[in-house]
Amino acid sequence: MGEAKRRQQTGSPSPRKRSRMGLVFTGLVIIALAVVAVLYYLTQPSLTGPGELPDVAEDTPGFPSQLDRYGVSVGSDDAEVVVREFADYQCPACARFADASQRLKEEYVDSGEVRFVFFDLPLPQHTHAMTAAMAARCAGDQDGYWAMHDRLFEEQSNWESLSDASGQFSDYADDLGLDTRRFNRCMESELHREAVEESRQVARQLQVASTPTVLVNNIPLNRPGWEQLSAVVERELNEQ
Repeated sequence: MGEAKRRQQTGSPSPRKRSRMGLVFTGLVIIALAVVAVLYYLTQPSLTGPGELPDVAEDTPGFPSQLDRYGVSVGSDDAEVVVREFADYQCPACARFADASQRLKEEYVDSGEVRFVFFDLPLPQHTHAMTAAMAARCAGDQDGYWAMHDRLFEEQSNWESLSDASGQFSDYADDLGLDTRRFNRCMESELHREAVEESRQVARQLQVASTPTVLVNNIPLNRPGWEQLSAVVERELNEQ
């Protein structure tokens, strides 16, 4: 079943600056929805055989789309197929998958067929992962999220070993034509740390521990890459 047919409207995402009461409510929502989501991960049967595309049983619950507000999405809200990625900007496998996600946006998202949602899952062993995630979101305040997202993966080998990557991220912001003073203030104040932590909490509640974890609707890919991603997307579109 298509993602759009599963979804229920839940209203606009909460604003960046929430009251303390709003934060408590947000936490309760995450926990409540995660109960359903964890059951989904624990109970879904695998229908994948050797050489076959990944699939799940017809009665497997859909991904709890209310959680999408904690990621960053692009594409039509009415898209029948939603691709979700949980990733870490310092993860080498995530950098390799970035080419596939960029191609997905060009070939399917821009046409309105697919919506793409990126969830931050900075891993503790990666020193700059949290900073990179905040950099993308600070760029997003100036409509530069996806440009910075792509740049961080493209240039991963140039900043991953630095003792402090903040200056490099500021240079990227300048290259992308962003207001660097505004970007630097955002980074220094860690304005988006809470949003990144919320995204990471969603991953934990869903028992997502590895990156990249990629799902097409409610189907987890077992070999994330363009070949499998595009094949599963095409199959899901054809089944609508």
